[in-house]
Order: sequence, then C-alpha cells, then structure tokens
Amino acid sequence: METKMKIMDVTLRDGSYANNFQFSCAEQRVITSSLEQLGFEYIEIGHGMGLGASSPKNGVALHTDEEYLQMAQKSLKKAKYGMFCIPGIASLEDIDMAAEYGVGFLRIGTNVNEIRSSQPYIERAKKHGIHVMTNYMKSYAVTPEYFAQQVKLSIEYGADTVYVVDSAGSMMPEQIEAIYHEIRKHTDISLGFHGHDNLGMALWNSFKAAELGFEFIDCSLQGMGRSSGNTSTELFTICAKKRGFDIDVDTLKLLEVSKKYVYPMASKMNAIDTMCGVTGFHTSYLRAIHKIAGKYGVNPLLLMEKYTQYDQINMDIEMLDKIARTLPEDEESVRIADFSGYFGNEQG
Repeated sequence: METKMKIMDVTLRDGSYANNFQFSCAEQRVITSSLEQLGFEYIEIGHGMGLGASSPKNGVALHTDEEYLQMAQKSLKKAKYGMFCIPGIASLEDIDMAAEYGVGFLRIGTNVNEIRSSQPYIERAKKHGIHVMTNYMKSYAVTPEYFAQQVKLSIEYGADTVYVVDSAGSMMPEQIEAIYHEIRKHTDISLGFHGHDNLGMALWNSFKAAELGFEFIDCSLQGMGRSSGNTSTELFTICAKKRGFDIDVDTLKLLEVSKKYVYPMASKMNAIDTMCGVTGFHTSYLRAIHKIAGKYGVNPLLLMEKYTQYDQINMDIEMLDKIARTLPEDEESVRIADFSGYFGNEQG
C-alpha cells in the first residue's frame, strides 16, 4: 500500500511520564540510535511536558533540555528529532535554543480551544525553518466543525501539520473520521494522530487515522506513556506491515530493542486510567481529584465522572469541591485511589 504515513516514536517524551521524567542521556542514546537503525525517521525526546517544563512543580527531569538535545545531535545521523512545546511552560527563547541544536520538528501543544496562544510559538519556530506540528490536546471536547475552524488559524500562523490528540484515550474511530472529513472540506494540510489507550482503542484509532490518510501516527515502545500509555510502536508497525503499508522495519530487531531497553519500565493499566477514557478526564488534573475525593471520602472515579459532565477541558477547583459535597461517602474508595504513579502538571 502506497502511503505518506510516518511513525512518530514518542517513547522518550510521552514515555517519560511513566518513569517520572528520568530517562538518562545514555538511555536516550541507545534507544534513539536503535530506532534510527531500524528505519524510524521521526523521534521525539525530552521532558513529557516539553521545553522548559523541568521543575519541582512539573517534575524534575534527570537532564536538562539542552543535554537531551546535545545527545540527540551527537548520536543521530538521519532521523529527525524534536521536542514538545506548551505555550506558557516553554518560552520563545527555548525555541531559539532548540533550533541551535538542530531540531527537525517542534510540536506545539495547546488545548483545542486555546489555539490562538500557539501563534507566537509557531511564528518563532518557522523563523528558524523548523517543521511545526500543532497538537490539539483534548480534541474530543469540541465539534468537528469547531476543530476545522481552528485548523484555519494554525495554517494562518504557519503550522505545517495539525494533530488530532486523544488526550484521555476516550475517542472512537468515527469521531476521528468526522474530524478528518470536516478538515478536508477546507484544507489539505498534513495531519497527525496521537492516541492514548485508556479504553484499549489506541491501536484501532491509529489505524483508522492511517487509513484515512493521516501522515503521522504517534507510537511508543511498549506503549509507554502518560496514563494508560500510547499506541504501541511494536504492534502498530507489525499490523501496518500485515495490512500492506510500506514500512521497512525488521520486526524481530524491533522486538529485541523493545524488550531490552523499554520492557522493564513499562507500566500497567488501572481503574483510574480506564475511567479517564470513559469520561474524557485528563490525568494532569488527578491531583485535584485525589485531594478533593480524599477531603470528603468520596469515590474518585465517581467524582471524575460527575465533573466531566461539567467540563472536559479545564479544572475548576471550586466546582469540583461543590460536586464532591453532593456525593455519598464511600469508605471502599481508598482501595482504588492509588494516585502515586501520576506525574506532570501541564494543565497548571
């Protein structure tokens, strides 16, 4: 099958949520070099929340952005490497620094209803000749028509690629198809898909996107990533080859790399992750759920469900507190309230 589709491996960026942003430069070197040798052309690195994120508030990465970029520049010869960038966490000067180290792409992530905040970041990156991908976080929270109108803004600002992002792993294939067709009424801009696996749909949704004609599909080794993780690089690659996509990757070597370097760090799904997928709740707000549910002794899963009926994009602590006070006490809730494995605060 002829296709322009490329796999974007995000193990070393989104995957860092699963190890509290503690990938070493040595681990980055062997993983990125292995991916390059296998034939992967796009590799994302750095702190899970991107440029400028490493801090006590957001989680301190083992190395600085500059150190990760230095290692990528030193170890990669053909593959393009890049970083994530969230306006307000990253600065425009961070983009200048990344450009100095030869990033091939920059992914600028905003909530789907906050696309205007990406403009100065896109424009700064384009001044450096960087391929800019805009990631529409929580894509499921708006209508396809609204989404397509925002794409027009990204194009106006200079973006090269627009990403549909299933931040909570809650989307179904028909939602992705509806967004795709609405966008194609207005533009032929390059598209990408970033899926999470809270409902076990990441692989299916990724194939739906690929078959529709999305140019980039995000994957990570062992599916390692925030919450329940991402589309598995191994499974997507294998299935894509079986379905006739032109992907020149040695399956056995890919599995060996995965088992050797990433398998020991891979995490498992739990009830909290699944409920995020059911409700469209973003894991960056789980600290608030943990605190308020604990304050009133209510079931955190039920609190998530009730809150997302109010808002799937932002967190209103006062409203969350108000909702919690309407819920019954649940002494069994402590058995499912293990919030220790969630890192990151990109939502503020």
